[in-house]
Amino acid sequence: MASDLPSSVPGVADVEVVRGPEAGTRAPALLVEVPHGAERADYDALRAALAGRLPADLHEFFSVNTDVGAWPLGRRVAEAIVAADPRRSAIAIRCRIPRTFIDCNRIEGATEGDLRAGGMTASVPAYVKDDGDRARLLSLHRRYVALVEEAHAALDPGGFLLLPHTYGPRTLGIDAVGDDIVAELRRAHEPERVETWPLRPEVDLITRSQDGAITAALDVAEEVAAGFGALGVAVAENATYHLHPSTLAHRWAARFPGRVFCLEVRRDLLVRSWTWNGENQVVAGAIERFAAPIAASIDRWLRRSYPSDPTGRSGAPG
Repeated sequence: MASDLPSSVPGVADVEVVRGPEAGTRAPALLVEVPHGAERADYDALRAALAGRLPADLHEFFSVNTDVGAWPLGRRVAEAIVAADPRRSAIAIRCRIPRTFIDCNRIEGATEGDLRAGGMTASVPAYVKDDGDRARLLSLHRRYVALVEEAHAALDPGGFLLLPHTYGPRTLGIDAVGDDIVAELRRAHEPERVETWPLRPEVDLITRSQDGAITAALDVAEEVAAGFGALGVAVAENATYHLHPSTLAHRWAARFPGRVFCLEVRRDLLVRSWTWNGENQVVAGAIERFAAPIAASIDRWLRRSYPSDPTGRSGAPG
């Protein structure tokens, strides 16, 4: 089975397999996908490769819009799931394509108009105008989606999918992302203005489409909410986002009903000192604190779903 697992693709995604000492060649019980996992070096490399004119100081948009802490959070959950039973393994995928240029949690053709009502940005921002750049970015997007689907195929037939995200502390009053996005962000973060924007929940569980037709793993969500509540963490459900039909998270939730869990954690709770337009240092203790309730709930889900095999890899649930 190990030969069937996807491999890292430079400039597209890192793939890590966390394997328990007794896992052997059993298929992974868990897939962690972090579609907004790029770092500043990834941004700089892809920015240098694009030919078209882009807004000045666009790295500031990258800094405020990348999911700081999502990768260490997701990977820590994978480690904990494997540590809970040495017969388990997990796949963790970290997208390295900056969402500043193309969003790998969007279906390929998602536009600003499709997503604006849901408070989300388009697949390819309007400021990317060069045809060659757009073709290059769409090619990267397709390679990433293909890699994730390889991981889906390698997962145990009843395995679980975790999609961790992080978001900025406040919902900024910016209606659209265009050529003036950096200026808009700077205005939004002026000292006399930034505190006026609504503060987001500490954790927001993304469990349903807006019409309720698509739902994620509601039992896991309920247990995660209780676990965070016990820690004094304020939890909301779909307060900021829903499973939007233009997102790949929506597609995966429809494809794997009851086996997908998606959430947002506020970035300022995971870093030493939050800054919107620069690099942030993640705090290991904060990652551990937020990962623990998620891992505990997924572990219980695997044991419930596979009563005859607590590894979660015996085939169809018993």
